[in-house]
Amino acid sequence: MNSKVEMVFWDVQHGHATYIKSPNNRHIVIDLGTGDYSSHNEAFSPLQHLKYKYHVNQLDYVIITHPHLDHINDILNFDDLSPKVLRRPHLTVQEIMENVRAEDEKKFKRYCEINNRFNSPVLGGPNDPNNPDNFGGMKLSTFSAIGCSHDNFNNQSFITVIEYANKKVVIPGDNEYCSFAELVQSASFKSAIKDADILLAPHHGRESGYNNDFISLVNPRLTIVSDGRFCDTSANNRYSAKSRGCRVYKKNGTSSMRYCLTTNSDGAVHVEFGIKSNGESYLQVQID
Repeated sequence: MNSKVEMVFWDVQHGHATYIKSPNNRHIVIDLGTGDYSSHNEAFSPLQHLKYKYHVNQLDYVIITHPHLDHINDILNFDDLSPKVLRRPHLTVQEIMENVRAEDEKKFKRYCEINNRFNSPVLGGPNDPNNPDNFGGMKLSTFSAIGCSHDNFNNQSFITVIEYANKKVVIPGDNEYCSFAELVQSASFKSAIKDADILLAPHHGRESGYNNDFISLVNPRLTIVSDGRFCDTSANNRYSAKSRGCRVYKKNGTSSMRYCLTTNSDGAVHVEFGIKSNGESYLQVQID
């Protein structure tokens, strides 16, 4: 077993897609954004890249934070990696399909078909994502608000916390005021997100996703923003001011202290953390 976790925060334009490889070589994906600014490839599929470049033939766990197009754009490639377990918000087909544009209908219908198909319980079994032993000691926790209106899917978004070797990564969806206001009242949620090493900025770094109580609890070393090039309500400067700082390396060997990375300008972000041969924990972040 590798004693490390490997992660990629893909550059998927104004969307989100993250890949996680556990210490025992299990494969997890959070959200299904597509496209790539750095290679000028709007058709870039992280799922196809995992299959043909990383040689991942099966995903052990997929989390879709919420069914908005920029988080499910790669859904037509979902079955190519034969996922074992899917976690997503509990929404009806009618709610999901309401106001879907004609050009996007095929993707949302596939999402609904997959949503209906993944209906067998996995708790307690070898694929139970709540059991760290199934993921080489890596703990995966998910949280979502239950009191927010379904009129705004952003507030149905899952927040995932990944923990291993005394390192912590927090990955929200497009959460806004309602979901944060509810979740920060929970002692278990506050404990789970407290003093993380890396935070993915909620709602692509927009002001609508910035919540001071949440960011103060997370207290990240580094914030990563999965964002598009044009955002007139960016809170990136606020995330930079609230982050503690982390050394970030480039492939050419240079490094600098960074507080906030953006996929639109820094490209894909590669994160590795685990335990060294001397027993010490470490965290390494690399960009192109």
